Amino acid sequence: MQYRRLGRSGLRVSVLSFGSWVTFGPQLAGGGAEECLAAAYEAGVNFFDNAEAYAGGESERIMGASIRNLGWPRHSYVVSTKLFWGIHGQVVNMRNTLNRKYLSQAIDGSLERFGLDFVDLVFCHRADPETPIEETVWAMSDMVSSGKALYWGTSEWSAEEIRAAWEIAERHHLHKPVMEQPQYNLFTRRRVEQEYARLYEDIGLGLTTWSPLASGLLTGKYADGIPEGSRASLPGYEWLRDSLTDPERNAAVRELDKIAGSLDATLAQLAIAWCVRNPAVSTVITGASRVSQVTDNLGALEVLDRLDPGVIEQIDAITAGLAR
Repeated sequence: MQYRRLGRSGLRVSVLSFGSWVTFGPQLAGGGAEECLAAAYEAGVNFFDNAEAYAGGESERIMGASIRNLGWPRHSYVVSTKLFWGIHGQVVNMRNTLNRKYLSQAIDGSLERFGLDFVDLVFCHRADPETPIEETVWAMSDMVSSGKALYWGTSEWSAEEIRAAWEIAERHHLHKPVMEQPQYNLFTRRRVEQEYARLYEDIGLGLTTWSPLASGLLTGKYADGIPEGSRASLPGYEWLRDSLTDPERNAAVRELDKIAGSLDATLAQLAIAWCVRNPAVSTVITGASRVSQVTDNLGALEVLDRLDPGVIEQIDAITAGLAR
């Protein structure tokens, strides 16, 4: 396993990390969750990503219980949560917001579900145009000062919003946002490669990127439709179906699969390794519902040195016009 600093901070995270979106709750619980977590941990993964909204809080409970059962020392892993969507239905002030009341109570709920005294990383899961950024920055800084989180950051914020938050924190000597969690894969590239480009040097922004397989598209399993039991077949994930069954992207996936084969790699390993090769990326969050998937994902590290300029040129030619 390789480890990289989280942006300009002193915290080092494994270049491949393990996330619980979709799988912890709808597809995975109990012993299955423990087995996947154990396989990742034993391979050197030290960062485990979660969020309040995943399975309505159940994902945090499953991960927390699994970690306790596995007996991991608290100093040996990094765990995160993300706050914004809320889990209290239509209650005013407690959904789709980053106001101080919500954030102050939401972190307490997450810690209770995890069974932890603190999380290492906490993210603002989306930007909130209804709450002044100053209010959010103060609330997140206070969360760090209280010891309930060690670092705070953002997820899917614009470069302008991230810079504004950083400058407010700088001006008032508050804890600054350290990391951003954007989607990044062969078909979703613009934000990481262009929009955030100045932020890496200017403020030392770190990235914990998600969806390296484009929600499964880059495994090739949607080439002939939506398989039963796949993510796109789950209730509540209908919004994914159009992008996963897009004919042009699936045609590109078939070509990418040929390149993977020529490198003695799986398509998933090629896609994950492509994300890792970007030096701006601190860690690539991977997901799995079976130990075999964890093992396959970790195999991406062996593919890294095979991605020479010629291979990258072929990949770019295949995805040209399809990436956004």
